[in-house]
Amino acid sequence: MAAGAAQGLGEGGGGRGFLGPRVPAEVEAMARGVQDVGKETFRRLLKVTVNALEGKDCRESVRLIAESANLSEEQLAFLISGMYTLLREALRLPLSTFKQEVFKEDLKELRIPEDFIVDFSSVVFGNRRPSSEGTALVQRSRLPSLQDFKWRVDVAISTSSLARALQPSILMMMKLSDGTAHRFEVPVAKFQELRYNVALILKEMNDLEKRSVLKIQD
Repeated sequence: MAAGAAQGLGEGGGGRGFLGPRVPAEVEAMARGVQDVGKETFRRLLKVTVNALEGKDCRESVRLIAESANLSEEQLAFLISGMYTLLREALRLPLSTFKQEVFKEDLKELRIPEDFIVDFSSVVFGNRRPSSEGTALVQRSRLPSLQDFKWRVDVAISTSSLARALQPSILMMMKLSDGTAHRFEVPVAKFQELRYNVALILKEMNDLEKRSVLKIQD
């Protein structure tokens, strides 16, 4: 499945790669609604969306657009949320593997007007990318990361139910970036299962890296 998604991303087909296998509902709604929006209004909405990605307060700007463009609150919500999701997903991708031509083709499949595709591209691949890219990535939900990991092999000589056990197990301790520490015991059978699955994932990652679509071109 991962390989299919990567191939779609590189070739610009097969399900609009950069948005994933299923286009978010808010992006589809935006793509339909934006066809009835004038170019000036679209650019004002795009500016508001970029400001939102940069963490700025955009409530006053949205109110002014609603008054001057004669758009309902529901229409504005569809347009801005769809533009926000589209740009956020695009800004998460490294420019070394995500090409402007692919991005434009994906937006054409959504039937977004050509002039608006150019404006979207100027945000994702233009001078405004660094500031909005940083905020879009930092603000997303994240789980704590692993900071330290320790382990040791322990052998239980006896237990409350057996006089003589001599069963080895692996004791593990993880320290996370949020300051918490977790200690747990892993039976040998489960450890072998974990080792096998990690090796399988590493093999799949290696196979993906060998695909020409994922190779960085000079």
